[in-house]
Amino acid sequence: MKLVAATGNSHKLREIREILNGFEILSEADAGFFGEVEETGETFLENALLKARAVCGATGLPALADDSGLCVDALGGAPGVYSARYAEKFAPSDWDAGNNAFLLKNLQGVSDRRAYFCCAVALVFPDGRQLTAEGRAYGTILSKSRGIGGFGYDPLFYSDELGQSFAEAGEAAKNSVSHRGRALRALAEQL
Repeated sequence: MKLVAATGNSHKLREIREILNGFEILSEADAGFFGEVEETGETFLENALLKARAVCGATGLPALADDSGLCVDALGGAPGVYSARYAEKFAPSDWDAGNNAFLLKNLQGVSDRRAYFCCAVALVFPDGRQLTAEGRAYGTILSKSRGIGGFGYDPLFYSDELGQSFAEAGEAAKNSVSHRGRALRALAEQL
């Protein structure tokens, strides 16, 4: 099956291709899509569906989209759907570094650092059918970055299951327990 990954994020594209290695996964550029879809949903699933529908409609191919983020208990679930642009008002030149610094600032003096990553995936077909799935990975937020792998909040997210940060884990280990890995495998089972 040929799918378009509705993402401009090269890290996500690589993870999707690795996790769904039995499928032919095209990038948006490979499929001729060069637009940007505004994520106006209030949930991860709403945003995933918005992206998948837009890319499917524009390319005429089945489109797979995800929306994911970090939810911190002590911050009322923030950054949540705003994870990618959490530090937006500070206009950092490096989003990952800016978001991580802002998260650590907001957790200064906080002892309950429980958090989870959540990922919602949506696959939309040209005939209107759609499949969705969700995955979560639980852990805690470290007080400083650990590891050099991964992207986003991975250096600060200590995985309960792996016993290390996502950035310390290799890609295969991370994908085996990650929110995106779980969501994509659940979606693949529906296929």
